[in-house]
Amino acid sequence: MIPARYSASRFPGKLMKDLGGKPVILKTYEAALQTNLFDDVFIVTDSDVIFKTIESAGGKAIMSKKEHECGSDRIAEAVENIDVDVVVNVQGDEPFIDAVSLSKLIDVFKKDTNKEVDLASLKVQITNKEDIENPNNVKVITDVNNMAIYFSRSVIPYHRDKNINVKYYKHKGVYAFRKQALIDFYNTPMTPLEAAEKIEAIRYQEIGKKIKMVETDVEAVGIDTPEDLEKAIQFLK
Repeated sequence: MIPARYSASRFPGKLMKDLGGKPVILKTYEAALQTNLFDDVFIVTDSDVIFKTIESAGGKAIMSKKEHECGSDRIAEAVENIDVDVVVNVQGDEPFIDAVSLSKLIDVFKKDTNKEVDLASLKVQITNKEDIENPNNVKVITDVNNMAIYFSRSVIPYHRDKNINVKYYKHKGVYAFRKQALIDFYNTPMTPLEAAEKIEAIRYQEIGKKIKMVETDVEAVGIDTPEDLEKAIQFLK
């Protein structure tokens, strides 16, 4: 599932900008298909323009019926009546899909024979002090089994004892969900810590869902600004 809002605060209409002769969202859709990781791929959108663009290219699109605050809600509404076990959220503004990392997320559920994991998500190590302290970078800490303990925009863990080596990880907003976890999230109002931090992953934790974190060393090439689009165009060339 690829959630695709037309409006974006930093770069309105970015998903319909031209990238190598096709809109960004269509490039992302085609890239998701070409991974051969998924039984089916859908765009989930609130935009007639995006919906018609995907359908006219022979793709599959679902129109959201309600307004949604986050991607999880948009996807949950879309899959509510679809017979599916695991749903993967691919970002609409990341046309250069990292198939290796996505396959690692899917493997989590293949190995989870007792169905103890509700979600899987990605983390990448960060070492730059500015990146660690930047509140736009959501940090995650895990237990010894790589299950998420907490997500925060603050610096976690706090490095009090400088003799101890500490690693910092940024959370990448790419998820794989069991369908029931998505539905439970969708049917639960925003929780207190989620509201304070503005991090949707926290709602899953606050309602008792278990999140397995998978480490990757790939930083996604996302398109958040006109400058990012120009970089993506040059990357394609």
